[in-house]
Amino acid sequence: MTKITFLCPPELEGKIPPPVRASKCLPDWFRNLPREMGMKDEHGLPGLTVRACLPVADVMSLGWIIPLPVDISTSADPQTGQLQFHWPQDAPIKPLDMHHPGQIGADKPGPFEGQVPLKFINPWRVVLPDGWSASFLHPINHMDLPFRAFNGAVDCDALDVPVNVPFFWTGVGTDFHLPAGTPMVQVIPYERAAMKMSAEVRAETAEEEEVRAASLNRKYTEESVYSKEWRRRHERET
Repeated sequence: MTKITFLCPPELEGKIPPPVRASKCLPDWFRNLPREMGMKDEHGLPGLTVRACLPVADVMSLGWIIPLPVDISTSADPQTGQLQFHWPQDAPIKPLDMHHPGQIGADKPGPFEGQVPLKFINPWRVVLPDGWSASFLHPINHMDLPFRAFNGAVDCDALDVPVNVPFFWTGVGTDFHLPAGTPMVQVIPYERAAMKMSAEVRAETAEEEEVRAASLNRKYTEESVYSKEWRRRHERET
């Protein structure tokens, strides 16, 4: 079985929360949502919420979550009103730093105008076998987080240093508390050879059109057909 390894400096071992399977970090908004809406849909089946959508749950469960290593809180500077970040004085690691605004064009009109780019300091080095890379993504569908991480892909079979996490702040207001263990970045390994797949782009044949129509009919008239026949996650090794 292919193995991913997370390495931290020896002096941090046991002092910071470790990476965990992403399936253990589903956001509260998703966990707390009831599966059914208490009404029928237009096809007569139980009306379901996104909590019952297996593709949504499955994508959030991919890979591992690297969490914030220490508590981080925010407040407004009493003189300027600007957002300030704080962490415990005895924290074993400085958890964040700043980037220059020009690195994301924050001094020009565009999506980041006026933003201050920041970065989380990641203490965990990711080691993968030859031929493997990893996507470092904003924790998928964690809409409740008051920041947005920039996504990236790294060849972790070659890089021997941790990957820090650039982000910009999205929280409304000034008083936030992010405890150690809050999802910081989602790491999804992939084999680079699998990315070389070719693509075919065309219209459906008559037979393929019939298959799609029959499948759509089953989707809207048979309860749980997706989980029973169209989901293959159970075939993967754990």
